[in-house]
Amino acid sequence: MKNKIITFLIIILILALTIFAYLKLTKKNNQEKSNLTHIKLAEVTHSVFYAPLYIAIENNYFKEAGIDLEVILTPGADKVSAAVLSNTVQIGFAGTESAIYVYDNKEDDYLVTFAGLTKRDGQFILSRTCDKPFSLEDLYGKEILVGRAGGMPALNFLNAMKNSNIDTSKININYSIDFAALSGSFIGGLGDYVNLFEPTATSVVNTKNACIVESIGKLSGEVPYTAFYARKSYLNENKELLTKFTNALNKGLEYLYNHDSSDIASLILPQFPDTSLNDIKTIIDNYKKYDSWLKDPYITEESFNNLTNLLLENNLIKDQVPYNKLINNLYD
Repeated sequence: MKNKIITFLIIILILALTIFAYLKLTKKNNQEKSNLTHIKLAEVTHSVFYAPLYIAIENNYFKEAGIDLEVILTPGADKVSAAVLSNTVQIGFAGTESAIYVYDNKEDDYLVTFAGLTKRDGQFILSRTCDKPFSLEDLYGKEILVGRAGGMPALNFLNAMKNSNIDTSKININYSIDFAALSGSFIGGLGDYVNLFEPTATSVVNTKNACIVESIGKLSGEVPYTAFYARKSYLNENKELLTKFTNALNKGLEYLYNHDSSDIASLILPQFPDTSLNDIKTIIDNYKKYDSWLKDPYITEESFNNLTNLLLENNLIKDQVPYNKLINNLYD
């Protein structure tokens, strides 16, 4: 009986110590969190293409900068810009073209881009036909799913075709499928080809429904493909905070260029629980091969002009837009 009482008391003591340790840790975490500035960021898609952002998150670079970053998946650049304009989030992460459209529509508190991440398109063309070498002329007379008209994925596809002297009037380009539904529609039997980002492209390939045949980014050239923007008023009032954000992001880029793909894949694996470590490594190797990322978050005027010229050529904006108004680099 005495032994049972002693055992019972020991169990009670262990439980009490466990609860005390948990409460102490919770209190510490809450105190640390309360010292951080909470920022909501809308990301256009969740892709290994944005590895430097996830490196910065996993290595706590944002927390070290005093930022508690909440990333909210918001498919579609138009929806990202709408989230920023409505104050649902403070930062938008999408194609810079969405900020340009807002300015072109005469919005007073327009969107200002303050940091860049990728410098070319991250899409790959996938084909159902995998038993012969691919040529861009194979697209003639076929249907390809490219996302919504006016979006960066579709624009860069058109630019890639132009640079390769491909007549797009001979291609059935399908703009009717939402970005988030492209892979499902293709797997379901729609289209002969589809443009997809990673890790979705590799996921579709692994189902043996298709193969990767070409890189859009390789053919299209350099533009501020995906970047970070905020409302003009928010940026003006929070420049120091957004500068800290940009510096944390730059640490993510530095890590990417100073580590091999295996190290990077292991670090960001928690961001992609449904993707294998080997697939993530392969994807990073592909993006490094095609020089997809900026060396630092600075967006050059030349790159910006490449984008605006592309929009003008496709009648998506009326006039050239000013670099100095729409780009405010917080990294120099």
